Amino acid sequence: MRNRDHKGRIRFRDIADPSFDPAELGLTHQALMARMHARLPDGTLIDGVEVFRRLYAAIGFGPIVSLSRLPGIRQALDAAYDVFAKNRLRLTGRCTDGVCEVHQSDRKGVDRAAN
Repeated sequence: MRNRDHKGRIRFRDIADPSFDPAELGLTHQALMARMHARLPDGTLIDGVEVFRRLYAAIGFGPIVSLSRLPGIRQALDAAYDVFAKNRLRLTGRCTDGVCEVHQSDRKGVDRAAN
């Protein structure tokens, strides 16, 4: 994603960085880890699939983003993301013996995405 952001529209933020304070966003670290979040240039917080839509639109994939907003497709993507978000650590191989951990290098979030 960073490599495709030729216009510098996306600013990534590492939520594991000691200087990051989730309270600035009015959220807990646990809430940030549960779903993908982004802050738009106007300060609005968004989460879930909408974050990905905004990110992909910012790097030039607008037509695909438009398809993802169609009735039926939108609901299916949102439902699929909810399942993925709840199980992402297990699905990405970060659970051992029933314990799921996020290592410091895995704990990255997006701070701001362009419209």
